[in-house]
Amino acid sequence: MPGFEGFGKMLLAIGGFFIIMGLFLTLGGRFLSLGRLPGDIYIQRGNFTFYFPLVSGLLLSLILTLIVNLLGRR
Repeated sequence: MPGFEGFGKMLLAIGGFFIIMGLFLTLGGRFLSLGRLPGDIYIQRGNFTFYFPLVSGLLLSLILTLIVNLLGRR
């Protein structure tokens, strides 16, 4: 079917991205302590708990930005 080559490549790229992200999330906890980094805000008082993964979110954003920029340079 002519005209679907671009769509097929896009689907393959999206699938590869999901595989890489799945591996990162599955194995990332063993090598990186995402969610428990210094700078993550964790407050526990009585029956109230507040958690805000500030540094973990910034690190994940940086990694994803680098990946998207590397893939977008073609």
